[in-house]
Amino acid sequence: MAGVEKRADFEDLLPVMANKLGGEGLINELCNGFQLLMDKDRGVITMESLRRNSSFLGLQDLSDDELASMVKEGDLDGDGALNQMEFCVLMFRLSPDLMQESRFWLEEAFEEELKSDGL
Repeated sequence: MAGVEKRADFEDLLPVMANKLGGEGLINELCNGFQLLMDKDRGVITMESLRRNSSFLGLQDLSDDELASMVKEGDLDGDGALNQMEFCVLMFRLSPDLMQESRFWLEEAFEEELKSDGL
């Protein structure tokens, strides 16, 4: 269960980045992260490109099974790779604090929209 131990040490920095950079800045940084990890020929993150570039994230000690699980977790269309949208969605899903904040922002925007529509 080495993967579980690594997750216990994980520090969720996405909320800190969101507070510092704002929403647009955070999305830009996620896009930069995607560019760093993707297979340049295919334009997606594959298990191979993740393995090749994992040291940039300090993940060089992850096993092939752990890397494959990461790709599978975010692969919404089942093509075996992560496109930029799937990567960004995965990063948000892996950040419980940011998901909570996002839910708050969505609810706030929804309430404002309802008010502006007179409902």
